[in-house]
Amino acid sequence: MPTRPGPQQASFEDLGRPLAGVTFVVVDLETTGGSPAEGGITEVGAVKVRGGEVLGEFQTLVRPDSPIPPAVQVLTGITPSMVVAAPSAAQVLPSFLEFARGAVLVAHNARYDTSFLEAACRRAGLDWPRPEVVDTLALARALVGRDEARDHKLDTLARLLGASSPDHRALNDARATVDVLHALLGRLGNRGVQTLEDLRDLTATAPSARRRGKRHLAVGLPSAPGVYLFRDARGRVLYVGTSVDVRRRVASYFTASETRARMTEMVGAAAEVVPVVCTTPLEARVRELRLIAEHSPPYNRRSKAPERATWVKLTAEPWPRLSLVRQVHADAAAGAEYLGPFRSARTAELAVAALHEAHPLRRCTRRIPRSPRADGPGACALAELGRCGAPCLGTERGGQDADSYAQVVAQVRASLREDAGAALEVGRRRMLALAGRERFEEAAQARDRLDAFLRAAERAQRRDPLVRAPEVVAARRRTPEPGWPDGGWELVLVRYGRLAGTTLTPRGADPVPHVAALRATGEAVQPPVPGGPAALVEETDALLTWMEQPGVRLVSIDPAAPPWVQPVRGAAWARHRLGTAGTAP
Repeated sequence: MPTRPGPQQASFEDLGRPLAGVTFVVVDLETTGGSPAEGGITEVGAVKVRGGEVLGEFQTLVRPDSPIPPAVQVLTGITPSMVVAAPSAAQVLPSFLEFARGAVLVAHNARYDTSFLEAACRRAGLDWPRPEVVDTLALARALVGRDEARDHKLDTLARLLGASSPDHRALNDARATVDVLHALLGRLGNRGVQTLEDLRDLTATAPSARRRGKRHLAVGLPSAPGVYLFRDARGRVLYVGTSVDVRRRVASYFTASETRARMTEMVGAAAEVVPVVCTTPLEARVRELRLIAEHSPPYNRRSKAPERATWVKLTAEPWPRLSLVRQVHADAAAGAEYLGPFRSARTAELAVAALHEAHPLRRCTRRIPRSPRADGPGACALAELGRCGAPCLGTERGGQDADSYAQVVAQVRASLREDAGAALEVGRRRMLALAGRERFEEAAQARDRLDAFLRAAERAQRRDPLVRAPEVVAARRRTPEPGWPDGGWELVLVRYGRLAGTTLTPRGADPVPHVAALRATGEAVQPPVPGGPAALVEETDALLTWMEQPGVRLVSIDPAAPPWVQPVRGAAWARHRLGTAGTAP
């Protein structure tokens, strides 16, 4: 692992990004009002600027999922008839995110606009890129006193600073915000604000001692993509992160742009930063996951302590049952089946409840002999209600025999592996019955149980072909991306769901010899424990997300790999049916 070089004199590039070279995308939204979780976007307007020059504009009406209140129609002039044929937010967002990619986002009262954009991305299944943000409202509060303006609203500032007039239409308001931004930046000359980091310091609060005393930790770090580790004086890893520019990202922790209390505490304890330069963004993501799992840094919230995750296990007993366990064991070869991991035991319990509703598996935890005794304990309440086959009673007292119980177990295995139809139909019928009796809270609970199971089963079925494949090589043609060169191919080698190697080919080079070299030098990965993963589940999911991108090609697949298809009636199909059938209350 590379180590950080010794102390060096800070260069101008280490001190921050000059404002004249920063690309800003100034955005304004018109919405239906309300909270971001409930409201919708009706119009997006944005202007891209750098060094005072307009580079481009973006504008579109958006068809919201919720109605536009009459008061909002009067305010903005946007009516339902204007947006009925407009694209949805899910159709607009990819184009907007591409327009704003790599730029600093600017808005007036930026928290409002970014919260609506982030909520819309979440509903559309898109990753919110968490861009750097400058709020002209916060900037105005720092630069415009009450003796100049009674408030810091956009129209008030526009009149004061000679900007174009906003009119509650997205593009015009974005243009007005550009004028306000440039006018405010013009007031910074006597304040020593020359870089983006200085600007963030001006509009946010952070302990000055942290900024002055820790900035040297970023000096000498590579301006390259990869992973960075904050360590304390004893060498303990405090935090692991990833970035397309390690030096720039680490430097941001020592400016006022970093306002998280946990990060403030972490930086106060840090004594060094160790960089790990990576070849591709995918490698950086995987290395970050592995390092977090290895070191369990106290200041990382996500991806930590995978051994504490919960799995649902179909046991390998004469009369199998479902139980919650912390790890996958080698007993899968003997017939055990695992579903997970779940982020919480509560979610795992919901999934178990959904399976119990659909399949009459026993729920008791005591051991049952292959041939239950005739003088054994009597039937439990669940057996009397017909919700358990009661194999413990034996056939002489009306319990299930081995063959009929084996059929139930086979149905459970099918639900886990390939056909979630039984769990879906039982869950839907229960929701409809409860809703018909106006017991909506119980119907919602039934929905949550079914959804918990289907989500976990969908993830497991999605990753199963990759986990069982001895080797897969995939390729994607490189596109412009901050920190990584353009052109050539990005090659990825995966063995049993684990990243075994990755490389970039030069522009115009024949990729075939690079594929051969990657396969020859890639990490040797042992077959996984039966039923268990050879890699972190999050790593396999990250690989799948990369492989499912448009333009990714499968170069080669080991002949021993299972068919690369998903079950027709698997959990993904069932979740789609659940979401589109309109049965949930």
